[in-house]
Amino acid sequence: MSRRPQPGDPALLVAEVRNFLEHFEEELHKGDLRRKVKALVVVQYRINDLGVSLIPAEIAKSARERILQYFLAYPLTVIAGDELFVVAGIQEWARRVRELRVEHGWAIITGVTLHQMSGEDDLTATDLDVGSIGADDYVLISTEQDREAAYRWHVANEIRRQKGAARDKILAYLRANVGKPVSGEELRYVAGEATEWARRIRELRTEHGWPIATEKTGRPDLSIGYYVLEEDRQSPEHDRVIPDAVRREVLRRDGYVCARCGWHQGMWNRDDPRHLELHHIRPHAEGGSNTEDNLITLCTVCHDLWHAANNAGDFDVWLHAGQQS
Repeated sequence: MSRRPQPGDPALLVAEVRNFLEHFEEELHKGDLRRKVKALVVVQYRINDLGVSLIPAEIAKSARERILQYFLAYPLTVIAGDELFVVAGIQEWARRVRELRVEHGWAIITGVTLHQMSGEDDLTATDLDVGSIGADDYVLISTEQDREAAYRWHVANEIRRQKGAARDKILAYLRANVGKPVSGEELRYVAGEATEWARRIRELRTEHGWPIATEKTGRPDLSIGYYVLEEDRQSPEHDRVIPDAVRREVLRRDGYVCARCGWHQGMWNRDDPRHLELHHIRPHAEGGSNTEDNLITLCTVCHDLWHAANNAGDFDVWLHAGQQS
């Protein structure tokens, strides 16, 4: 329908729709098909007006504003595209959703992105039944507006147009935003919407040693659907073979703090951009296993200090000396 919706009093619109339907019952017994169709067009216009009137004009005047208010009323809730069409009242509601995400910095994740993240075990969303989410569904995962989103999408567009593999583009974008959480929607876009973009992120983390964290892989403070490159450096090769499941358990066991100095993510700042890593108590090169009892959480500063000393001395003594200082 090209006609623009006309908000009004919902109660009056309901009465008008009821009146139209009552008269349409009479049309059913008549033979003129076109007259029936034209009568239904009028009813659909009024139903469309009713949908956009559910959110008062003093709260939201445009389709985009109505969509935003609807999302804000139901954060972390799966919203079907049909619902957004009703409150928007226009056929181009999906474009308005994209504007909210790209130009205005609202963390709206599509069903496609959520499924792809879930497939790579990068999503923990107990509030969401990912299996029931359809491709045309959406979720507002944070009610905080990201003021830098428009700039980041400009950078994402530049990287997306470059030649190269999807994994390289994802890494370039993460390195352009070190320490800043970026959404799965951004990374999927940078990767040219390749279906296996989430797998490429896992490869960067596990095979190439880039400290890319999610809510499920060491950063419980992150919103679901977000990734962050914690530091622009790769982990040593012997630390890249630790399974994500083991990594999560060790971090959880150690309370997400460095076992030597007590550093944690809440202490992060741009002048000291460290992050948490796992250290093999018995060196991997000497047969040390990737098991919880052979791994301990250290910040990158403490981890580097130990390796800079060529693993000299007793690790437990060194560890406790740092705890006392």
